[in-house]
Amino acid sequence: NKWYGTFHVLRDIDLTVRKGERIVIAGPSGSGKSTLIRCVNGLEPFEKGRLVVDGTDLSNRRALRALRMEVGFVFQSFNLYPHKTALENVTLAPIHVRGLSRAEAEARGRALLEKVGLGDRMGNYPHQLSGGQQQRVAIARSLCMRPKIMLFDEPTSALDPEMIKEVLDTMIELAQDGMTMICVTHEMGFAQAVANRVIFMDQGQIVKQNSPAEFFDNPQHERTKAFLSAVL
Repeated sequence: NKWYGTFHVLRDIDLTVRKGERIVIAGPSGSGKSTLIRCVNGLEPFEKGRLVVDGTDLSNRRALRALRMEVGFVFQSFNLYPHKTALENVTLAPIHVRGLSRAEAEARGRALLEKVGLGDRMGNYPHQLSGGQQQRVAIARSLCMRPKIMLFDEPTSALDPEMIKEVLDTMIELAQDGMTMICVTHEMGFAQAVANRVIFMDQGQIVKQNSPAEFFDNPQHERTKAFLSAVL
């Protein structure tokens, strides 16, 4: 449970995510989706209940720094350092947080930028990249820490329509590699293609959770039906 003042933003959330699972969280704006995943890596504190990530209890605030090294987070708005190149953005945390040598971090970073299709953009600064390219740099930056789980907070919402596919393709490749993923998104095609489970939230609660086939083809809850009729 979580409150903002008197506003009860997360209500009795009960969720288990297994290693290697790919979870998509859907629902209307203001339903608590982003707040929920921000609680998972300690960006938002919660007031009541228990949250455990890979054996680390998040009520122990001193354990948060170590936990965040194991949990990648991709934001809506890229959050790249404008004065650093793509490669420098990707290698900064592994060098200063993981303690990797510059050579090792750069080798890892180059491989990841190649993986996300930006092998020819390593020396470019963010202002020299499109929005889709910047978001792929942000994904490579998270992956360079070798996290155990990746959290995505509406990673395509700030992109032009033609840039969305390149980011989703990168995420689909991650899913095929077996990465544990929790993704807040309105991209229902991505949910159908990638998710093991779709979680539907409304007014701070988990209203329904199903396999993609069941969620899309046979929605039972009226609120879910109304949402799908609006987004599909």
